[in-house]
Amino acid sequence: MDIFQSIILGIIEGFTEFLPISSTGHMIVASRFLGLPQSDNIKAFEVIIQLAAILAVVVIYREKFSLKKIELWKKLIIAYLPLAIVGFIFRHQIKELFSVQIVAIMFIVGGVVFLIVEKFYKEKKHTALNVEDVTYKQSLWIGIAQVFALIPGTSRAGSTIIGGLLVGLNRKISAEFSFLLAFPVMLTVSGYDMLKHYKEFSNANLLTLGVGFFVSFVVAFITIKLFLSFLERFTFVSFGVYRIVFGVLLLTLL
Repeated sequence: MDIFQSIILGIIEGFTEFLPISSTGHMIVASRFLGLPQSDNIKAFEVIIQLAAILAVVVIYREKFSLKKIELWKKLIIAYLPLAIVGFIFRHQIKELFSVQIVAIMFIVGGVVFLIVEKFYKEKKHTALNVEDVTYKQSLWIGIAQVFALIPGTSRAGSTIIGGLLVGLNRKISAEFSFLLAFPVMLTVSGYDMLKHYKEFSNANLLTLGVGFFVSFVVAFITIKLFLSFLERFTFVSFGVYRIVFGVLLLTLL
């Protein structure tokens, strides 16, 4: 992998990880376009840029990472557990689901779901004014919705945001809860992958890793900020349409 490829993948990871459009599908397309095989070295690189995206969440919401916010983190752990339990039990079956066709189909399905949810969304029914107002019951249902993200192409951010909207959160709070929930989820996944591929890090090009990390962090930081501003004025309809179009293109081209 060269510097240019590192920059491109860092941009894609940082931009797509927290948007409801599935970073998995975009990384597949980008890797094929750049001629990069799904090798252990590439997997190790992806771990690094995912950690950079996590760091962006920590920096933006640093005030949430304290013992004063223990109630919030109890709710986030409750939301995290369904994915962790189901993912561990069915980890082998989940690997067998991974294919371009399934990713493309889930892009389309997710897009349709977003359009349907937005069709029946009513702003006046959403009363939570802060991410800390999310209840334990709502957290659990969001966690159950997140389980669908185990199907490649569904999008972790997409499933949790949909879950938030369905249990009575507004768009902004749903997105913020999704961002924070990414911390335990991605930390677990990235930590596991890092242990699994630790040998590859000793042979990796530190310059490409460093560039990818920096680019992913900066892009994720900017994306989160812009996404929250976007949700103050617009809906998720554009993301639903994009998912459908991207899914159709995946089926057609790949």
